[in-house]
Amino acid sequence: MLKIHHIRNATMLIETEDAAILVDPLLAAKGTMPSYTEKLFNPQRNPIVDLPTNTFDLLSKTTHCLITHLHSDHLDQAGEDFLISNKIPILCSIKDADNLKNRGLQMFKTIDYWKKTSIFEGSIEGIPAVHGYGKVAELMGNVMGYMIQLPAQPSIYLSSDTVFTPDVKYVLEHYQPNISVMACGSAQLDEYDPILMTLEDILQFVNYAPEHVIANHLEAVNHCTTSRNRLKAILLQHKLTHKVWIPDDGDSKLF
Repeated sequence: MLKIHHIRNATMLIETEDAAILVDPLLAAKGTMPSYTEKLFNPQRNPIVDLPTNTFDLLSKTTHCLITHLHSDHLDQAGEDFLISNKIPILCSIKDADNLKNRGLQMFKTIDYWKKTSIFEGSIEGIPAVHGYGKVAELMGNVMGYMIQLPAQPSIYLSSDTVFTPDVKYVLEHYQPNISVMACGSAQLDEYDPILMTLEDILQFVNYAPEHVIANHLEAVNHCTTSRNRLKAILLQHKLTHKVWIPDDGDSKLF
């Protein structure tokens, strides 16, 4: 049994019979964090939507947490507080481990790029992610995607906050993940190029993905410009809707 629960933004729960892995907890109440843009888009305090009503039922299942990077829309103070107070073991990039330890989080596994680490009698491997086009990617810092293979379960490629790169294409083509998760909000700050995939690159990702695609990072923070309806329309136009699940906040799906 593999069940994916989408909570909000990039926050999700990967549930099997043996573990429930919380990914990138953004747990703040609506409007309690600063706006990510002040000029390019209408400033709004984040998150711009409430948590779904089933959030705390889902969080109660959590056995471990996987962090892709340290931006506040992927690990906020409320998320940290939840992890620390419940002593949740953390999986993260080797580059983020010291930072998270210093915050009081409990390490379970640190993961390196292109190296498999054993978890739950399966494996997890760090995949490079490039958080933006051009110069802004350097400013956005370290991000890690993950290739996850748990025993007798569909494989999951959690691409994280990235644009479409040769590494992303390589994983889709050569690792052949059963489930590929992509950040689809086309986020952009007040300056520089977009920091997530454009719609054109989203289409490339879907075309190269061998099986199921989960679209997240939508309609939860104010610097994301692509809506669920816009994404659905583009996928329909290109006859790709059959490959992509675009969950509403609080939705779950059995794979």
